Amino acid sequence: MRLRALLDTDALGLRLLGGEDELDRTVRGVMTTDLRDPSRYLSGGELVLTGLAWRRDAGDSEPFVRLLVQAGVTALAAGEAELGDIPEDLVVACAQHRMPLLAVDESVAFATITEHVVRQVSGERAGDLAAVVDRHRRMMTSGPAGGGPDVVLDLLGSDLDLRAWVLSPTGRLIAGSKVAGPALPPETCARLAAEHLAAVRTGRRGPHRVQLDGVTYSLFPVRASGRAPQAVPDVRETVLSDWLLAVEADAADWPEERLDLLRGVTQLIAVERDRRDAARTVRRRLAQEVLELVQSGAAPAEIAARLRVAAPVLLPGLGAAPHWQVVVARIEWEDGAVASGPVAQSLLEEVLVDPLATGPEPADRVAVAHTGDEAVALVPLPAVAAEHDGSEAGLQADALLRSVREALSAGLEGDGRLTLGVSAAVHSAEGLRGALEEARHARRVAAARPGRVCAAGHQELASHVLLLPFVPDDVRRAFTARLLDPLTEYDRRHRAELIPTLEAFLDSDGSWTRCASRLHLHVNTLRYRVGRIEQLTGRDLSRLEDKLDFFLALRMS
Repeated sequence: MRLRALLDTDALGLRLLGGEDELDRTVRGVMTTDLRDPSRYLSGGELVLTGLAWRRDAGDSEPFVRLLVQAGVTALAAGEAELGDIPEDLVVACAQHRMPLLAVDESVAFATITEHVVRQVSGERAGDLAAVVDRHRRMMTSGPAGGGPDVVLDLLGSDLDLRAWVLSPTGRLIAGSKVAGPALPPETCARLAAEHLAAVRTGRRGPHRVQLDGVTYSLFPVRASGRAPQAVPDVRETVLSDWLLAVEADAADWPEERLDLLRGVTQLIAVERDRRDAARTVRRRLAQEVLELVQSGAAPAEIAARLRVAAPVLLPGLGAAPHWQVVVARIEWEDGAVASGPVAQSLLEEVLVDPLATGPEPADRVAVAHTGDEAVALVPLPAVAAEHDGSEAGLQADALLRSVREALSAGLEGDGRLTLGVSAAVHSAEGLRGALEEARHARRVAAARPGRVCAAGHQELASHVLLLPFVPDDVRRAFTARLLDPLTEYDRRHRAELIPTLEAFLDSDGSWTRCASRLHLHVNTLRYRVGRIEQLTGRDLSRLEDKLDFFLALRMS
Protein backbone atom coordinates (compact mmCIF):
# COMPACT_ATOMS: atom_id res chain seq x y z
CA MET A 1 0.00 0.00 0.00
CA ARG A 2 1.02 3.62 -0.45
CA LEU A 3 2.06 5.72 2.54
CA ARG A 4 -0.42 8.33 1.37
CA ALA A 5 -3.27 5.86 1.91
CA LEU A 6 -2.39 5.55 5.58
CA LEU A 7 -2.76 9.29 6.09
CA ASP A 8 -6.12 9.22 4.30
CA THR A 9 -7.48 6.66 6.78
CA ASP A 10 -9.21 8.75 9.45
CA ALA A 11 -9.59 5.85 11.90
CA LEU A 12 -5.81 5.64 12.31
CA GLY A 13 -5.46 9.25 13.47
CA LEU A 14 -2.03 9.77 11.87
CA ARG A 15 -0.55 13.26 11.37
CA LEU A 16 2.27 14.03 8.95
CA LEU A 17 5.16 15.92 10.59
CA GLY A 18 7.58 15.81 7.67
CA GLY A 19 8.25 14.16 4.32
CA GLU A 20 5.42 15.54 2.17
CA ASP A 21 7.36 14.69 -1.00
CA GLU A 22 7.74 11.01 -0.04
CA LEU A 23 4.09 9.96 0.33
CA ASP A 24 4.14 7.71 -2.72
CA ARG A 25 6.50 5.30 -1.00
CA THR A 26 5.26 1.72 -0.68
CA VAL A 27 4.59 0.13 2.70
CA ARG A 28 5.23 -3.61 2.60
CA GLY A 29 5.13 -4.36 6.33
CA VAL A 30 5.02 -2.96 9.82
CA MET A 31 7.27 -3.36 12.87
CA THR A 32 6.97 -2.11 16.45
CA THR A 33 10.22 -1.49 18.31
CA ASP A 34 11.87 0.53 21.04
CA LEU A 35 15.37 -0.84 20.42
CA ARG A 36 18.13 1.69 19.86
CA ASP A 37 19.26 -0.38 16.86
CA PRO A 38 16.45 -2.47 15.33
CA SER A 39 18.13 -2.82 11.93
CA ARG A 40 18.84 -6.56 12.23
CA TYR A 41 15.07 -7.18 12.36
CA LEU A 42 14.25 -5.04 9.30
CA SER A 43 14.12 -6.26 5.72
CA GLY A 44 13.04 -3.02 4.02
CA GLY A 45 9.73 -1.39 3.17
CA GLU A 46 8.43 -1.32 6.77
CA LEU A 47 6.46 1.31 8.59
CA VAL A 48 8.29 1.44 11.94
CA LEU A 49 6.16 2.19 15.01
CA THR A 50 7.95 3.36 18.15
CA GLY A 51 7.02 4.62 21.60
CA LEU A 52 10.36 6.50 21.80
CA ALA A 53 11.60 4.56 24.80
CA TRP A 54 15.01 4.34 23.06
CA ARG A 55 15.44 8.15 23.25
CA ARG A 56 17.33 9.32 26.34
CA ASP A 57 18.40 12.72 25.01
CA ALA A 58 18.37 14.79 21.81
CA GLY A 59 21.57 13.18 20.53
CA ASP A 60 19.89 9.78 20.13
CA SER A 61 17.49 10.79 17.34
CA GLU A 62 19.86 11.21 14.39
CA PRO A 63 21.68 7.82 14.81
CA PHE A 64 18.33 6.05 15.18
CA VAL A 65 16.89 7.59 11.99
CA ARG A 66 20.13 6.94 10.08
CA LEU A 67 19.91 3.22 10.93
CA LEU A 68 16.31 3.09 9.68
CA VAL A 69 17.28 4.73 6.39
CA GLN A 70 20.14 2.29 5.89
CA ALA A 71 17.71 -0.61 6.46
CA GLY A 72 15.33 0.70 3.77
CA VAL A 73 12.46 1.66 6.08
CA THR A 74 9.57 3.43 4.35
CA ALA A 75 8.46 5.71 7.18
CA LEU A 76 8.64 6.26 10.94
CA ALA A 77 5.53 6.67 13.14
CA ALA A 78 6.12 7.91 16.69
CA GLY A 79 3.57 7.56 19.49
CA GLU A 80 2.58 10.54 21.60
CA ALA A 81 1.46 8.52 24.62
CA GLU A 82 4.86 8.58 26.40
CA LEU A 83 6.25 12.09 25.76
CA GLY A 84 3.28 14.04 24.47
CA ASP A 85 4.54 16.12 21.54
CA ILE A 86 7.10 14.53 19.25
CA PRO A 87 10.60 15.91 20.11
CA GLU A 88 11.90 18.55 17.72
CA ASP A 89 15.25 16.78 17.39
CA LEU A 90 13.50 13.75 15.90
CA VAL A 91 11.63 15.97 13.41
CA VAL A 92 14.93 17.56 12.36
CA ALA A 93 16.69 14.17 12.02
CA CYS A 94 13.91 12.80 9.80
CA ALA A 95 13.99 15.90 7.61
CA GLN A 96 17.77 15.59 7.30
CA HIS A 97 17.51 11.98 6.08
CA ARG A 98 14.28 12.45 4.05
CA MET A 99 12.47 9.98 6.29
CA PRO A 100 8.68 10.58 6.42
CA LEU A 101 7.62 11.11 10.04
CA LEU A 102 4.10 10.47 11.33
CA ALA A 103 2.66 11.20 14.77
CA VAL A 104 0.41 8.55 16.32
CA ASP A 105 -2.29 9.98 18.58
CA GLU A 106 -2.21 8.55 22.11
CA SER A 107 -5.77 7.26 21.64
CA VAL A 108 -4.68 4.93 18.80
CA ALA A 109 -3.06 1.59 19.67
CA PHE A 110 -0.10 0.41 17.62
CA ALA A 111 -1.95 -2.88 17.22
CA THR A 112 -4.73 -1.04 15.34
CA ILE A 113 -2.25 0.37 12.84
CA THR A 114 -0.48 -2.98 12.54
CA GLU A 115 -3.71 -4.83 11.79
CA HIS A 116 -4.77 -2.22 9.20
CA VAL A 117 -1.44 -2.38 7.36
CA VAL A 118 -1.43 -6.18 7.44
CA ARG A 119 -4.89 -6.38 5.90
CA GLN A 120 -4.15 -3.81 3.23
CA VAL A 121 -0.92 -5.31 2.00
CA SER A 122 -2.23 -8.86 1.84
CA GLY A 123 -2.61 -10.54 -1.51
CA GLU A 124 -4.28 -13.71 -0.32
CA ARG A 125 -5.13 -14.43 3.29
CA ALA A 126 -2.92 -17.46 3.97
CA GLY A 127 0.06 -15.96 2.18
CA ASP A 128 -0.45 -12.70 4.05
CA LEU A 129 -0.56 -14.44 7.41
CA ALA A 130 2.66 -16.28 6.67
CA ALA A 131 4.31 -12.89 6.16
CA VAL A 132 2.72 -11.59 9.36
CA VAL A 133 4.03 -14.56 11.31
CA ASP A 134 7.53 -13.92 10.01
CA ARG A 135 7.33 -10.21 10.80
CA HIS A 136 5.87 -10.84 14.21
CA ARG A 137 8.66 -13.29 14.97
CA ARG A 138 11.15 -10.47 14.36
CA MET A 139 9.04 -8.10 16.44
CA MET A 140 8.94 -10.51 19.37
CA THR A 141 12.69 -11.05 19.29
CA SER A 142 13.34 -7.31 19.13
CA GLY A 143 11.80 -6.49 22.50
CA PRO A 144 8.60 -6.39 24.56
CA ALA A 145 6.86 -3.96 22.22
CA GLY A 146 6.08 -6.75 19.76
CA GLY A 147 3.64 -8.56 22.02
CA GLY A 148 3.19 -12.27 22.61
CA PRO A 149 1.72 -15.28 20.82
CA ASP A 150 -1.84 -14.12 21.55
CA VAL A 151 -1.56 -11.55 18.75
CA VAL A 152 -0.80 -14.16 16.07
CA LEU A 153 -3.47 -16.48 17.46
CA ASP A 154 -5.93 -13.59 17.11
CA LEU A 155 -4.90 -13.21 13.47
CA LEU A 156 -5.48 -16.92 12.87
CA GLY A 157 -8.97 -16.49 14.27
CA SER A 158 -9.89 -13.30 12.47
CA ASP A 159 -8.31 -14.04 9.07
CA LEU A 160 -8.55 -17.82 8.76
CA ASP A 161 -11.38 -18.58 11.18
CA LEU A 162 -9.09 -20.93 13.11
CA ARG A 163 -9.57 -21.30 16.85
CA ALA A 164 -6.17 -22.03 18.40
CA TRP A 165 -4.61 -22.36 21.85
CA VAL A 166 -1.13 -22.91 23.27
CA LEU A 167 -0.96 -25.58 25.99
CA SER A 168 1.77 -26.80 28.32
CA PRO A 169 2.61 -30.52 28.60
CA THR A 170 0.49 -30.64 31.78
CA GLY A 171 -2.52 -29.20 29.94
CA ARG A 172 -2.26 -25.66 31.32
CA LEU A 173 -3.67 -22.98 29.00
CA ILE A 174 -0.80 -20.62 28.19
CA ALA A 175 -2.29 -18.49 25.41
CA GLY A 176 -5.39 -18.35 23.26
CA SER A 177 -7.08 -16.22 20.67
CA LYS A 178 -9.38 -13.56 22.09
CA VAL A 179 -11.61 -14.02 19.04
CA ALA A 180 -11.75 -17.80 19.52
CA GLY A 181 -14.71 -17.60 21.87
CA PRO A 182 -14.77 -19.15 25.35
CA ALA A 183 -11.54 -20.58 26.70
CA LEU A 184 -11.10 -24.33 26.57
CA PRO A 185 -12.30 -26.06 29.75
CA PRO A 186 -9.42 -27.36 31.93
CA GLU A 187 -10.53 -30.97 31.42
CA THR A 188 -10.38 -30.54 27.63
CA CYS A 189 -6.91 -28.99 27.89
CA ALA A 190 -5.71 -31.94 29.98
CA ARG A 191 -7.12 -34.47 27.51
CA LEU A 192 -5.55 -32.69 24.53
CA ALA A 193 -2.18 -32.60 26.29
CA ALA A 194 -2.47 -36.31 27.10
CA GLU A 195 -3.32 -37.18 23.49
CA HIS A 196 -0.41 -35.07 22.25
CA LEU A 197 2.11 -36.65 24.63
CA ALA A 198 0.93 -40.15 23.75
CA ALA A 199 1.27 -39.38 20.03
CA VAL A 200 4.75 -37.88 20.47
CA ARG A 201 5.91 -41.01 22.32
CA THR A 202 5.01 -43.09 19.24
CA GLY A 203 7.43 -41.04 17.13
CA ARG A 204 4.76 -39.98 14.64
CA ARG A 205 5.32 -36.64 12.92
CA GLY A 206 2.87 -33.88 13.76
CA PRO A 207 0.32 -32.53 13.42
CA HIS A 208 -1.57 -35.16 15.41
CA ARG A 209 -5.31 -35.46 14.75
CA VAL A 210 -7.58 -35.92 17.80
CA GLN A 211 -11.35 -36.02 18.18
CA LEU A 212 -12.88 -35.10 21.56
CA ASP A 213 -16.61 -34.85 22.20
CA GLY A 214 -17.32 -34.67 18.48
CA VAL A 215 -14.78 -31.87 17.85
CA THR A 216 -11.65 -32.45 15.76
CA TYR A 217 -8.37 -30.87 16.84
CA SER A 218 -4.98 -30.82 15.14
CA LEU A 219 -2.04 -30.74 17.54
CA PHE A 220 1.27 -29.20 16.47
CA PRO A 221 4.39 -29.66 18.63
CA VAL A 222 6.17 -26.48 19.72
CA ARG A 223 9.85 -27.35 19.83
CA ALA A 224 12.64 -25.23 21.24
CA SER A 225 13.61 -22.42 18.89
CA GLY A 226 16.06 -23.57 16.25
CA ARG A 227 15.73 -27.27 17.08
CA ALA A 228 14.60 -29.64 14.34
CA PRO A 229 12.90 -32.95 15.22
CA GLN A 230 15.97 -34.95 14.18
CA ALA A 231 18.14 -32.85 16.54
CA VAL A 232 16.81 -34.82 19.51
CA PRO A 233 18.21 -38.38 19.53
CA ASP A 234 15.65 -39.59 22.09
CA VAL A 235 12.13 -38.16 22.27
CA ARG A 236 12.10 -38.75 26.01
CA GLU A 237 14.53 -35.86 26.43
CA THR A 238 11.87 -33.32 25.45
CA VAL A 239 8.43 -34.97 25.50
CA LEU A 240 7.64 -33.64 29.00
CA SER A 241 8.85 -30.09 28.40
CA ASP A 242 7.65 -29.04 24.92
CA TRP A 243 4.51 -26.95 24.48
CA LEU A 244 1.84 -27.67 21.86
CA LEU A 245 -0.43 -25.67 19.57
CA ALA A 246 -3.99 -27.00 19.48
CA VAL A 247 -6.09 -25.93 16.47
CA GLU A 248 -9.80 -26.67 16.23
CA ALA A 249 -9.67 -28.06 12.69
CA ASP A 250 -8.79 -31.19 10.76
CA ALA A 251 -5.41 -30.61 9.15
CA ALA A 252 -5.43 -33.95 7.32
CA ASP A 253 -6.53 -32.40 4.02
CA TRP A 254 -4.79 -29.04 4.34
CA PRO A 255 -2.55 -27.87 1.48
CA GLU A 256 1.15 -27.68 2.25
CA GLU A 257 1.03 -23.87 2.29
CA ARG A 258 -1.36 -23.82 5.24
CA LEU A 259 0.63 -26.47 7.11
CA ASP A 260 3.75 -24.36 6.61
CA LEU A 261 1.88 -21.37 8.02
CA LEU A 262 0.97 -23.24 11.21
CA ARG A 263 4.51 -24.55 11.54
CA GLY A 264 5.66 -20.95 11.30
CA VAL A 265 3.29 -20.09 14.14
CA THR A 266 4.84 -22.84 16.28
CA GLN A 267 8.30 -21.41 15.59
CA LEU A 268 7.02 -18.02 16.70
CA ILE A 269 5.65 -19.52 19.92
CA ALA A 270 8.97 -21.28 20.46
CA VAL A 271 10.68 -17.89 20.50
CA GLU A 272 8.35 -16.80 23.29
CA ARG A 273 9.03 -20.04 25.17
CA ASP A 274 12.78 -19.40 24.93
CA ARG A 275 12.27 -15.89 26.22
CA ARG A 276 10.33 -17.10 29.25
CA ASP A 277 12.97 -19.74 29.97
CA ALA A 278 15.66 -17.05 29.82
CA ALA A 279 13.67 -14.94 32.29
CA ARG A 280 13.83 -17.82 34.78
CA THR A 281 17.63 -17.84 34.80
CA VAL A 282 17.95 -15.63 37.88
CA ARG A 283 15.44 -17.67 39.86
CA ARG A 284 17.14 -20.92 38.87
CA ARG A 285 20.51 -19.55 39.96
CA LEU A 286 19.11 -18.46 43.32
CA ALA A 287 17.64 -21.91 43.88
CA GLN A 288 20.92 -23.57 42.90
CA GLU A 289 22.88 -21.40 45.34
CA VAL A 290 20.50 -22.11 48.22
CA LEU A 291 20.47 -25.84 47.43
CA GLU A 292 24.27 -26.02 47.39
CA LEU A 293 24.48 -24.18 50.71
CA VAL A 294 21.91 -26.47 52.32
CA GLN A 295 23.54 -29.66 51.03
CA SER A 296 27.02 -28.54 52.05
CA GLY A 297 25.94 -27.93 55.65
CA ALA A 298 26.44 -24.16 55.51
CA ALA A 299 25.62 -22.08 58.56
CA PRO A 300 21.97 -21.03 58.85
CA ALA A 301 23.03 -17.36 58.79
CA GLU A 302 24.63 -17.83 55.36
CA ILE A 303 21.55 -19.62 54.03
CA ALA A 304 19.31 -16.92 55.52
CA ALA A 305 21.29 -14.26 53.66
CA ARG A 306 20.65 -16.03 50.33
CA LEU A 307 16.96 -16.35 51.21
CA ARG A 308 16.77 -12.61 51.83
CA VAL A 309 18.11 -12.09 48.32
CA ALA A 310 15.64 -14.61 46.86
CA ALA A 311 12.51 -13.27 48.58
CA PRO A 312 12.31 -9.88 46.76
CA VAL A 313 12.98 -11.59 43.40
CA LEU A 314 10.28 -14.21 43.88
CA LEU A 315 7.76 -12.09 45.81
CA PRO A 316 8.37 -8.44 44.87
CA GLY A 317 6.82 -5.96 47.27
CA LEU A 318 6.36 -8.49 50.07
CA GLY A 319 6.77 -6.73 53.40
CA ALA A 320 7.47 -9.70 55.68
CA ALA A 321 9.86 -12.58 55.17
CA PRO A 322 7.98 -15.50 53.65
CA HIS A 323 7.78 -19.08 54.75
CA TRP A 324 9.26 -21.65 52.37
CA GLN A 325 8.36 -25.09 51.08
CA VAL A 326 10.55 -27.54 49.23
CA VAL A 327 9.27 -29.78 46.43
CA VAL A 328 11.43 -32.56 44.98
CA ALA A 329 10.77 -34.24 41.62
CA ARG A 330 12.45 -37.10 39.83
CA ILE A 331 11.85 -38.55 36.36
CA GLU A 332 13.03 -42.11 35.88
CA TRP A 333 13.12 -44.25 32.72
CA GLU A 334 13.40 -48.01 32.92
CA ASP A 335 16.57 -48.25 30.85
CA GLY A 336 18.20 -45.29 32.58
CA ALA A 337 19.52 -44.04 29.24
CA VAL A 338 18.13 -40.50 29.42
CA ALA A 339 19.56 -37.77 31.68
CA SER A 340 16.40 -36.28 33.11
CA GLY A 341 17.61 -33.55 35.49
CA PRO A 342 17.04 -30.54 33.17
CA VAL A 343 13.71 -31.97 31.97
CA ALA A 344 12.63 -32.52 35.59
CA GLN A 345 13.60 -28.92 36.33
CA SER A 346 11.52 -27.52 33.47
CA LEU A 347 8.61 -29.83 34.25
CA LEU A 348 8.61 -28.98 37.97
CA GLU A 349 8.47 -25.28 37.11
CA GLU A 350 5.36 -26.06 35.09
CA VAL A 351 3.79 -28.39 37.66
CA LEU A 352 4.03 -25.72 40.36
CA VAL A 353 2.06 -23.18 38.37
CA ASP A 354 -1.47 -22.77 39.70
CA PRO A 355 -3.48 -25.06 37.37
CA LEU A 356 -6.35 -22.52 37.33
CA ALA A 357 -4.10 -19.64 36.27
CA THR A 358 -3.08 -18.70 32.72
CA GLY A 359 0.05 -16.96 31.51
CA PRO A 360 3.58 -17.11 32.89
CA GLU A 361 3.16 -14.97 36.01
CA PRO A 362 2.58 -17.70 38.61
CA ALA A 363 5.79 -19.48 37.60
CA ASP A 364 7.73 -16.31 38.42
CA ARG A 365 7.29 -17.17 42.11
CA VAL A 366 9.07 -20.49 41.97
CA ALA A 367 12.82 -21.18 41.88
CA VAL A 368 13.90 -24.64 40.70
CA ALA A 369 17.38 -26.14 40.65
CA HIS A 370 18.48 -29.59 39.59
CA THR A 371 21.19 -31.92 40.79
CA GLY A 372 21.74 -35.15 38.89
CA ASP A 373 18.34 -36.55 37.94
CA GLU A 374 16.55 -34.71 40.75
CA ALA A 375 14.86 -31.29 40.56
CA VAL A 376 14.41 -29.25 43.74
CA ALA A 377 11.97 -26.32 43.97
CA LEU A 378 12.16 -23.54 46.52
CA VAL A 379 8.61 -22.19 46.85
CA PRO A 380 8.05 -18.98 48.85
CA LEU A 381 4.78 -18.56 50.73
CA PRO A 382 3.37 -15.30 52.12
CA ALA A 383 4.24 -15.04 55.80
CA VAL A 384 1.62 -16.77 57.88
CA ALA A 385 0.39 -15.46 61.20
CA ALA A 386 2.61 -16.22 64.15
CA GLU A 387 -0.46 -17.57 65.89
CA HIS A 388 -0.79 -21.06 64.38
CA ASP A 389 -4.27 -22.45 63.99
CA GLY A 390 -3.45 -25.94 62.77
CA SER A 391 -4.48 -25.28 59.18
CA GLU A 392 -2.36 -26.55 56.30
CA ALA A 393 -0.87 -23.67 54.34
CA GLY A 394 0.89 -23.83 51.00
CA LEU A 395 1.19 -26.60 48.44
CA GLN A 396 -0.57 -29.91 48.91
CA ALA A 397 0.75 -33.06 47.24
CA ASP A 398 -2.68 -34.43 46.34
CA ALA A 399 -3.68 -31.15 44.63
CA LEU A 400 -0.49 -31.15 42.54
CA LEU A 401 -1.13 -34.75 41.58
CA ARG A 402 -4.70 -34.12 40.45
CA SER A 403 -3.67 -31.21 38.25
CA VAL A 404 -1.03 -33.06 36.20
CA ARG A 405 -1.57 -36.82 36.48
CA GLU A 406 -3.77 -37.39 33.40
CA ALA A 407 -1.59 -35.61 30.89
CA LEU A 408 1.82 -36.63 32.18
CA SER A 409 0.88 -40.27 32.58
CA ALA A 410 0.41 -40.41 28.81
CA GLY A 411 3.89 -38.99 28.21
CA LEU A 412 5.45 -41.54 30.57
CA GLU A 413 3.43 -44.54 29.39
CA GLY A 414 5.42 -47.71 28.97
CA ASP A 415 8.74 -46.97 30.62
CA GLY A 416 8.74 -43.74 32.62
CA ARG A 417 7.78 -42.46 36.08
CA LEU A 418 7.46 -39.05 37.74
CA THR A 419 7.53 -38.92 41.54
CA LEU A 420 7.01 -35.81 43.67
CA GLY A 421 7.62 -35.08 47.35
CA VAL A 422 6.33 -32.00 49.19
CA SER A 423 7.66 -30.70 52.51
CA ALA A 424 5.85 -28.76 55.19
CA ALA A 425 6.32 -24.99 55.33
CA VAL A 426 9.32 -23.74 57.30
CA HIS A 427 9.87 -20.19 58.45
CA SER A 428 13.64 -20.00 58.79
CA ALA A 429 16.93 -21.10 57.29
CA GLU A 430 17.38 -23.51 60.19
CA GLY A 431 14.42 -25.54 58.96
CA LEU A 432 15.35 -25.63 55.30
CA ARG A 433 17.66 -28.65 55.47
CA GLY A 434 14.98 -30.60 57.30
CA ALA A 435 12.42 -29.51 54.69
CA LEU A 436 14.67 -30.73 51.89
CA GLU A 437 15.17 -34.13 53.51
CA GLU A 438 11.47 -34.31 54.32
CA ALA A 439 10.55 -33.64 50.68
CA ARG A 440 13.07 -36.22 49.49
CA HIS A 441 11.75 -38.83 51.88
CA ALA A 442 8.16 -38.05 50.86
CA ARG A 443 9.23 -38.59 47.25
CA ARG A 444 10.62 -41.99 48.19
CA VAL A 445 7.26 -42.80 49.78
CA ALA A 446 5.59 -41.80 46.50
CA ALA A 447 8.05 -43.96 44.53
CA ALA A 448 6.90 -47.01 46.47
CA ARG A 449 3.38 -46.63 45.07
CA PRO A 450 2.07 -47.92 41.74
CA GLY A 451 1.40 -45.54 38.86
CA ARG A 452 3.24 -43.43 36.32
CA VAL A 453 2.79 -40.16 38.29
CA CYS A 454 2.83 -40.27 42.11
CA ALA A 455 3.18 -37.68 44.85
CA ALA A 456 3.38 -37.67 48.64
CA GLY A 457 3.39 -34.89 51.20
CA HIS A 458 4.82 -34.40 54.65
CA GLN A 459 1.47 -35.41 56.17
CA GLU A 460 2.11 -38.97 54.98
CA LEU A 461 5.29 -39.32 57.00
CA ALA A 462 3.30 -40.73 59.91
CA SER A 463 4.76 -41.35 63.34
CA HIS A 464 5.17 -45.10 62.78
CA VAL A 465 7.27 -44.34 59.67
CA LEU A 466 9.64 -42.29 61.83
CA LEU A 467 10.41 -45.40 63.86
CA LEU A 468 12.04 -47.04 60.83
CA PRO A 469 15.85 -47.00 60.98
CA PHE A 470 16.39 -45.63 57.45
CA VAL A 471 14.48 -42.39 58.08
CA PRO A 472 17.02 -39.49 58.11
CA ASP A 473 17.48 -37.52 61.33
CA ASP A 474 16.55 -34.31 59.52
CA VAL A 475 13.14 -35.78 58.67
CA ARG A 476 12.61 -36.69 62.32
CA ARG A 477 13.57 -33.17 63.39
CA ALA A 478 11.26 -31.63 60.82
CA PHE A 479 8.38 -33.78 62.09
CA THR A 480 9.10 -32.71 65.68
CA ALA A 481 9.35 -29.01 64.80
CA ARG A 482 6.15 -29.07 62.77
CA LEU A 483 4.20 -30.57 65.67
CA LEU A 484 5.72 -28.77 68.66
CA ASP A 485 6.83 -25.37 67.29
CA PRO A 486 3.30 -23.87 67.50
CA LEU A 487 3.20 -24.81 71.19
CA THR A 488 6.73 -23.59 71.93
CA GLU A 489 6.01 -20.28 70.21
CA TYR A 490 2.75 -19.86 72.11
CA ASP A 491 4.50 -20.57 75.43
CA ARG A 492 7.17 -18.01 74.60
CA ARG A 493 4.72 -15.26 73.63
CA HIS A 494 2.15 -15.83 76.37
CA ARG A 495 4.34 -17.28 79.15
CA ALA A 496 2.09 -20.31 79.09
CA GLU A 497 2.98 -23.92 79.88
CA LEU A 498 1.45 -25.92 77.07
CA ILE A 499 4.52 -28.15 76.52
CA PRO A 500 4.76 -29.20 80.23
CA THR A 501 1.00 -29.71 80.24
CA LEU A 502 1.21 -31.95 77.19
CA GLU A 503 4.00 -34.03 78.73
CA ALA A 504 2.07 -34.46 81.99
CA PHE A 505 -1.14 -35.35 80.16
CA LEU A 506 0.59 -38.11 78.19
CA ASP A 507 2.45 -39.39 81.28
CA SER A 508 -0.92 -39.61 83.05
CA ASP A 509 -2.30 -41.79 80.21
CA GLY A 510 -4.87 -39.11 79.38
CA SER A 511 -6.43 -39.10 82.85
CA TRP A 512 -7.86 -35.65 83.55
CA THR A 513 -7.94 -36.12 87.32
CA ARG A 514 -4.43 -37.49 87.73
CA CYS A 515 -2.93 -34.90 85.35
CA ALA A 516 -4.70 -31.99 87.08
CA SER A 517 -3.52 -33.23 90.47
CA ARG A 518 0.05 -33.62 89.18
CA LEU A 519 0.10 -30.06 87.80
CA HIS A 520 -1.82 -28.61 90.77
CA LEU A 521 -4.50 -27.28 88.41
CA HIS A 522 -8.26 -27.24 88.40
CA VAL A 523 -9.63 -29.75 85.86
CA ASN A 524 -11.32 -26.92 83.93
CA THR A 525 -7.97 -25.15 83.57
CA LEU A 526 -6.43 -28.37 82.31
CA ARG A 527 -9.26 -28.83 79.79
CA TYR A 528 -8.67 -25.28 78.54
CA ARG A 529 -4.94 -25.94 78.03
CA VAL A 530 -5.51 -29.24 76.23
CA GLY A 531 -8.12 -27.58 74.04
CA ARG A 532 -5.59 -24.88 73.18
CA ILE A 533 -2.99 -27.54 72.30
CA GLU A 534 -5.47 -29.23 69.95
CA GLN A 535 -6.44 -25.92 68.36
CA LEU A 536 -2.83 -24.87 67.70
CA THR A 537 -1.74 -28.22 66.25
CA GLY A 538 -4.90 -29.45 64.58
CA ARG A 539 -4.65 -32.72 66.53
CA ASP A 540 -7.08 -34.56 68.82
CA LEU A 541 -5.65 -35.89 72.08
CA SER A 542 -8.50 -38.39 72.39
CA ARG A 543 -7.11 -40.25 69.34
CA LEU A 544 -4.41 -42.87 69.87
CA GLU A 545 -2.59 -41.87 66.64
CA ASP A 546 -2.25 -38.25 67.71
CA LYS A 547 -1.14 -39.22 71.21
CA LEU A 548 1.57 -41.38 69.64
CA ASP A 549 2.70 -38.52 67.40
CA PHE A 550 3.03 -36.17 70.38
CA PHE A 551 4.81 -38.85 72.41
CA LEU A 552 7.44 -39.43 69.70
CA ALA A 553 7.85 -35.71 69.03
CA LEU A 554 8.52 -35.00 72.70
CA ARG A 555 11.01 -37.86 72.94
CA MET A 556 12.89 -36.69 69.83
CA SER A 557 12.94 -33.01 70.81
